[in-house]
Amino acid sequence: MIAKTYNPRDVEEKWYQYWIDNQLFKSVPDEREPYTIVIPPPNVTGLLHMGHMLNNTIQDVLIRKARMEGKNACWVPGTDHASIATEAKVVNMLKERGIKKTDLTRDEFLSYAWEWKEKYGGIILKQLRKLGASCDWDRTRFTMEPDLYDSVIDVFVDLYQKGKVYRGVRMVNWDPQGLTAVSDEEVIMKEVQQKLVYIRYEVKGGKEKGEKEERSGEASTDSSAVSLLPSPEYITIATVRPETIMADSAICVNPNDERYGHLIGKQALIPLINRPIPIIADEYVTMDFGTGCLKVTPAHDPNDYELGIKHKLPVIDILNDNGTLNEKAQILVGKDRFAARKEIIALLEEAGHLEKTEEYKSNVGYSERTNAVIEPKLSLQWFLKMDQIAKPALENVMNDTIQLVPPKFKNMYRAWMENPHDWCISRQLWWGQQIPAFYLNDGTIIVAKNKREALRKAQREYQLFALTEQDLTQDEDVLDTWFSSWLWPITVFNGLKEPNNADINYYYPTNDLVTGFDIIFFWVARMIMAGYEYRQERPFRNVYFTGMVRDKQGRKMSKQLGNSPDPLDLIEVFGADGVRTGMLFSSAAGNDLLFDEKLCEQGRNFNNKIWNAFRLVKGWTVDSRQEAVAVGSNQLSIQWFGARLNATLAEVEDHFSKFRISDALQSIYKLIWDDFCSQYLEMIKPPYDQEANGSLPIDAATYEATVHFFEQLLQLAHPFMPFITEEIWQQLREREAGASICVAPFPKAGEVDGQIIADFAILTEAVSTIRNLRSSKGLSPRIELPLSIRTETPDRYRPLEGLFTKLANVVDIQYVTEKAPGTPFLIKSDEFFVNVAGEVDEEAELAEARKELEYLTGFRDSVQKKLANEKFVANAKPDVVDRERQKLADAEAKIKALEERLK
Repeated sequence: MIAKTYNPRDVEEKWYQYWIDNQLFKSVPDEREPYTIVIPPPNVTGLLHMGHMLNNTIQDVLIRKARMEGKNACWVPGTDHASIATEAKVVNMLKERGIKKTDLTRDEFLSYAWEWKEKYGGIILKQLRKLGASCDWDRTRFTMEPDLYDSVIDVFVDLYQKGKVYRGVRMVNWDPQGLTAVSDEEVIMKEVQQKLVYIRYEVKGGKEKGEKEERSGEASTDSSAVSLLPSPEYITIATVRPETIMADSAICVNPNDERYGHLIGKQALIPLINRPIPIIADEYVTMDFGTGCLKVTPAHDPNDYELGIKHKLPVIDILNDNGTLNEKAQILVGKDRFAARKEIIALLEEAGHLEKTEEYKSNVGYSERTNAVIEPKLSLQWFLKMDQIAKPALENVMNDTIQLVPPKFKNMYRAWMENPHDWCISRQLWWGQQIPAFYLNDGTIIVAKNKREALRKAQREYQLFALTEQDLTQDEDVLDTWFSSWLWPITVFNGLKEPNNADINYYYPTNDLVTGFDIIFFWVARMIMAGYEYRQERPFRNVYFTGMVRDKQGRKMSKQLGNSPDPLDLIEVFGADGVRTGMLFSSAAGNDLLFDEKLCEQGRNFNNKIWNAFRLVKGWTVDSRQEAVAVGSNQLSIQWFGARLNATLAEVEDHFSKFRISDALQSIYKLIWDDFCSQYLEMIKPPYDQEANGSLPIDAATYEATVHFFEQLLQLAHPFMPFITEEIWQQLREREAGASICVAPFPKAGEVDGQIIADFAILTEAVSTIRNLRSSKGLSPRIELPLSIRTETPDRYRPLEGLFTKLANVVDIQYVTEKAPGTPFLIKSDEFFVNVAGEVDEEAELAEARKELEYLTGFRDSVQKKLANEKFVANAKPDVVDRERQKLADAEAKIKALEERLK
């Protein structure tokens, strides 16, 4: 018994378990062509969100299609250990238990971290199963599992030995709450309302004799701009960070700026601490920006740091790692930076150094993990040199060896890769791959895979034979999470530990990567670097960039705004297939998706449409008396739908070849909803047989053709909507044990009969027009109406007469050379006349026609007047003029038809 309505909850878990039990997602190397995708590993702290839904649905569509095409489809799942995020979760867990991280040894802390990971780390992968993700779960990897951990350590050692990894003091993004350096990708910029504070600095030595008094003009809104006060004994610095003035090393002006030339070489005194700093000159300063003066604080601003190096300025770091002021600040020592900011304003005002404050908006960087304000900070860290390792990664994207989809992202990629900064690869955490650098008591660095190898190396290279392991101290830091995920396409196949194993040789390079464009440099580019460094080969052939999922108002989805629905709740309401198709209806590559639950509702309606078509077909009774040939016009309908199917298959294949996934779905949607359900089934639907108790008898040939079409449609739609297609496919006809639509062949396009498609397009338009005519005149569909067709090609329509009668209930079809009685309408060059005489009030019809003619005549005259205006035609945009001309042509055609009607 087929259920009246489709209920996803009844089928989704059942079929997913069926796929797992029959190992339909499992892949091992064989003689087939491989098709491989590696999942962008979500953080072990993560839960399924809308971005994951979009990204993984697209991956699943690609992998399911490849599997149906007979390729050896392998989708490798896994998770990333996410050093900062996971450590924060573990610290919070310990806090709830009354335990401080500082009270634990490293090993004790790591045991708690592994406990947390085992309990919560696999949640998101389980959630992906609800979505229908057809991953080879036996291949699930984790970036901290032993083989992957060892591979990361081996790569660090190798790169160090090649001279590409070094340790040094550089400016980094510092998270004062997480107490670690973070990557640019982990810094979220937010617009913040702040106070712009104007602080007066005294010029040491005062005004020289004969100097003119100069006025600097209006103060800049730039946080580092300064201006010369009316009295040359002072200059005023405008800053949003007054707590950093104690770290100033200079004030800088442009050497060509006549306003400040007399000050170059002098000194200014920092308020409150009276430390003198030089006034220097550099063309870096823009004269017409702000007041043309900059204060230079090398320890707390990346641009100032570069300026400081050039002018050999001292670097004075006044902040501790936790964001409090240290002894070098001389005042407010121990105060938090934001508390110090408030207090120093009061101190400056009290001392007469505060000129004014203004409200000011500026962008401030926040840590993505802890939401702490990022502090630019000089720090001793480990770095990877990027100049040489980036070259093949840039070249092979620019020459399309690796194709970016859409290609517009090549410009962004080139901008990042032409002059890449060295990569800070160390993090001040415990959860992660601990850096394999060991220190002797005198500070000598030994880089080796483990302490035992480091000891042997020290004994061999430095002749320190009395040295023991206790004399070596390992670096406390761990490696940046990206330093493990950049190896992901290689390490998931163990390609570093066993460079010639069967898996890496078969599956690498992978085929397609699906990811967000926001990590184009932080992950995509680095994987390409690693691929060429360690496999001398690209890691993937294509990179498909998804856009960002936004709400219907265009806002980024976030917990704070409360505009991000829970994907599992959506699946509960609309079903996995409804959500999958809903998201893909409007998600062109690289473009943001404006998500609205109505899209999922549309997806659910699509499911219901397919289900109702299935119920209709299964409700027919096969009449076996005619098995060889379809009855009546059914044969022509079968030929037409076969042509439409082949045309759509070619269209879908073209879309897939260009990664137009949304367009492919739209083509499938129209084929199923419009051509199959709304037209084909109507064409071949049998009448009720009163003698057979109201059953729907259909000839065997038509039924078999229809079931075959239905199978192909299900197979075509399966990558997008796997659950409902499996459910119907299994019920449509008897299947062998273990059979599945998952491995049924993906339909291939055959020859397209363009003539029959064109003929049926006229049929469809004519039927639609006749039905609308009935509706407008209030006529019942049961009333038979005579039809005349004025055409030079009557043979074109004769085979369609049965369908005209069945679909539009027209009778006595005549072919004429002159106008015939009835309401006329044009389709291409042929004119149709539907005779409603006797069924409608002719006088009322004529009166309505006269009224419409009067209106159209006035409308035509107004458009003609507008087009006769030379000024309008000359100044209006060409497309506007073209639209007016089209309006005129349409009006004249309607007027002509009405005049003929009234004759």
